[in-house]
Amino acid sequence: MGVEVVQRWWWPVRENKTKGNGRENERGIIVTSTEMRKMVYCENHGKFSVGQSLLAKNNGTSLLSPAGDFAFGFHQAPNSTDLYLLSVWYAAIPDTIVWCANGGKPVPQGSTLNLTVNEGLVLSNPQGTVLWSTTDALSGDGAVSYGFMNDTGNFALISSVNAAPLWQTFAYPTDTLLPTQTLETVSNVISRISKNNLTEGRFQLHFDNGDLVLNTRDVASGYDYNSYYTFDGTGSTGKTLVYSESGDMFILMQNGSRVDLIQSGELKSGKDYYLRVTLEFDGVLIWYYYPRNSTGEKGVGWSKIQSIPNNICSPNSNIDSGACGYNSICSLGNDERPVCQCPPNYSLMDPTNSYGSCEPDFNSDFCGKFEDGGYTLIQLQNTDWPLADYAQMSPFTQNQCKASCMNDCFCGAAIFDDGSSTCWKKKLPLSNGKQDSTVSRIAWLKVSHDNGTNNPSNPFIPPRNVEYKLNAVTKGILGGSVCVNFILLSVVGLGIFFVYNTSTIRGYNERKRFSTSEYNTTHSFTYKELESATNGFRDEIGRGSFGVVYKGNITTGGNQYSVAVKRLDRTFKGADKEFTAEVNVIGLTHHKNLVRFIGYCKEEDERLLVYEYMSNGTVADYLFSDKRPSWVERIQIGQGIARGLLYLHEECTTQIIHCDIKPQNVLVDDHHNARIADFGLAKLLVLNQNYTNTAVRGTKGYLAPEWFKNKPVSVKVDVYSFGVLLLEIICCRKCVLMDVSTDECAILTDWAFDCYQSGTIDCLVKDDMEALNDRLQLERLVKIALWCIQENPELRPTMKRVTQMLEGVADVPSPPCPTSFSVSLPA
Repeated sequence: MGVEVVQRWWWPVRENKTKGNGRENERGIIVTSTEMRKMVYCENHGKFSVGQSLLAKNNGTSLLSPAGDFAFGFHQAPNSTDLYLLSVWYAAIPDTIVWCANGGKPVPQGSTLNLTVNEGLVLSNPQGTVLWSTTDALSGDGAVSYGFMNDTGNFALISSVNAAPLWQTFAYPTDTLLPTQTLETVSNVISRISKNNLTEGRFQLHFDNGDLVLNTRDVASGYDYNSYYTFDGTGSTGKTLVYSESGDMFILMQNGSRVDLIQSGELKSGKDYYLRVTLEFDGVLIWYYYPRNSTGEKGVGWSKIQSIPNNICSPNSNIDSGACGYNSICSLGNDERPVCQCPPNYSLMDPTNSYGSCEPDFNSDFCGKFEDGGYTLIQLQNTDWPLADYAQMSPFTQNQCKASCMNDCFCGAAIFDDGSSTCWKKKLPLSNGKQDSTVSRIAWLKVSHDNGTNNPSNPFIPPRNVEYKLNAVTKGILGGSVCVNFILLSVVGLGIFFVYNTSTIRGYNERKRFSTSEYNTTHSFTYKELESATNGFRDEIGRGSFGVVYKGNITTGGNQYSVAVKRLDRTFKGADKEFTAEVNVIGLTHHKNLVRFIGYCKEEDERLLVYEYMSNGTVADYLFSDKRPSWVERIQIGQGIARGLLYLHEECTTQIIHCDIKPQNVLVDDHHNARIADFGLAKLLVLNQNYTNTAVRGTKGYLAPEWFKNKPVSVKVDVYSFGVLLLEIICCRKCVLMDVSTDECAILTDWAFDCYQSGTIDCLVKDDMEALNDRLQLERLVKIALWCIQENPELRPTMKRVTQMLEGVADVPSPPCPTSFSVSLPA
């Protein structure tokens, strides 16, 4: 027998004809006489009239449903005093929010909600910028007559023609379903990102080709990964998920049959209990109930009817990270909820998100340090990462499995199954980690002996609790290795010295000729060659404090190549030092986000440097010209600069501090890629050196505070400069302005934090609609920049972490005030 789905709308309707003891409205929905009386009562309760508005403020006005069960309006965001969510919540249980507008993103105090005839609900910030509206979602006949908060928890906009809904919250669920609500094949339920962050998270309930499934999703792009739970019985013919008023939930099939999701013995009455189904932030779908007559009583809370799946940590075929983040381990805690933990020598990428991914506390480039014996294996019982295999060996023993991983620089972990004598080797990152007594396998995790130092004040470097020491044998081996390497280096050095002197005697003409395919081999030019290449130094393309840059053309192998020739000012006392620094530093580098160094000239008092020519000029030309680059191009430039700095700080043969990161020192190539240039002030760090003492280097506005405190500096000075530059990229304005309007600040860093703190970051990009329409990314970039400009260098993230945050791999926690002091406003 087919099943009829009846959904009641609690608003006045035009009577059409009677049927039995009730009446039927023109939409064919049966309404009892009791319900009719209730709807007449609703005309003056829970109604939001056209032209009315709600204001986001403390103790602001909200709309109550007729029976006082639900409220609609601005609800204070969790853990915040000045941010608000446009939402629906239980009036008697105000901490339980069941629906949110604006993708769950909070709005600042002073924001308004207006109801108009043609646009419906319009949410605007204090500056009048529209953040969200129902304009494009309105459907049906007529204009908006009024809004209505129903006792079902459904807020609807009612048509002026037939009293039918033009828009309703039930059609656009967030993380919760309520009795009388249905989920169609075009809709989905998406979890919040964390307990107190209601923006859209990683988990989703929806129909996938007729199957009702739970699946993970990529937060940044919305891409759906494979399902981790499929509800039985649909057979790819599911049509609608129905949550009846009685509390029953079932899948309505295309042939009219139904598949029940709740056992009859577990049903709770909607008359006695508040009911809801919520997809929690950890991916568990839970049916809840709350006694209606116990609201406000101490100790009374939501109780669970059932949850799905029973064990979300169970291995699945999902290619995503699983219930927990990458490299994390999931175990089942109380109430069948997952508990996520990082393995030894790993720490959370975002310390505020215990369900997020974990990163090694050490250099995980095992191949890069494969020969130095700096790694060991940690055994983890009853643990498995079922995915990320790249090798499987069977039959194998435990010792063979361990040895195979230790001797393989690609191996980050090994899993051994004693029952099948099988060994699996895995690369990082590890996914779908699970620890459970039912897991009979043994895991070995490869970690470094040197696991870093404690830094409890930095949220990007959590405390390390495990320390491993090298044994005496290993130390002896390493000591012997160092001696041998020293002898070899000495021999090589003498050989280089001999060859160099020989080549000097032979003269310039016998040196290796320049080849554009070998930029990593610097070439020594004669002055006449560069004078001819630049046509007598006539085409000037740039000028700085150290000299002038000219465009030139060099011919090699029958082909002509454009170059930029930097001619240092001969009257500048530091010309020799700047020249030597630039040759020594950039001669060690080779990266797509660094300007390619081709060669040099050193004859008598002439000092010239030759680089690949960049046709699009500097980032300063790009940002501060009349034509603003697109939002996508700016994001690409910011990511490119970050990757270039990451290479200098962590991936180059010798660690390099650039010391002068600013838009004038970053060039843009033909493909709009950022290329870091001008290494004249750069500082080389010797092996294992983290700090250096040096005189102030760089440009005002981009200098980190420690330069002025006579303290040793580290690569974190580049991080600070990058933060300032990232704000310039976001706003397309210089970091210091003397002539500004009243709503801006002369110092960009101060203004940016003020805008972030007040929830008005839209002001930073003004009328840039591309950025305004990508507000989630805009907020992410602003937060990253604010972390980079922290006065305390220990609080600034590394460029590796910055790159991960820019690319969406790592979450971005809320940044504190960048300065160490605060100013109290007068009472």
